Amino acid sequence: MLSRVVKEHQTRQASQRESQEQKRRAALQSVAHVSQALVDAVNGGVEDAYANEKKLEAEAKRLQTNSEQFVRQTRQWLALVDGFNQALKEIGDVENWARSIEKDMQTISGALEYAYKGASGQPTPHPPP
Repeated sequence: MLSRVVKEHQTRQASQRESQEQKRRAALQSVAHVSQALVDAVNGGVEDAYANEKKLEAEAKRLQTNSEQFVRQTRQWLALVDGFNQALKEIGDVENWARSIEKDMQTISGALEYAYKGASGQPTPHPPP
């Protein structure tokens, strides 16, 4: 009877060990699945962040290139406007010079006319101012 009780005890113990081993394996499998799911979730976010970072870097390079092109174009426009302004100043200087010469010529013409009339004995009006 004692040997039968010992055998039953050993059988139940073996059965419980087997049951515990199965539960342990199931728990380890569950932990592995949960860990993998967490890693996948985190990696998905990291992948998205990395992809966004690459897009931002490409956009920043494109913006830098466009900015440099805009600066070059703006400098060219400024050079053209400066040249145009200089040409307008020169035209204005020539115009003023022409007016000055015209006024001087009118003065000289008036003076010569006055002198000619005075030399010919005609009555002369007062000289032009």
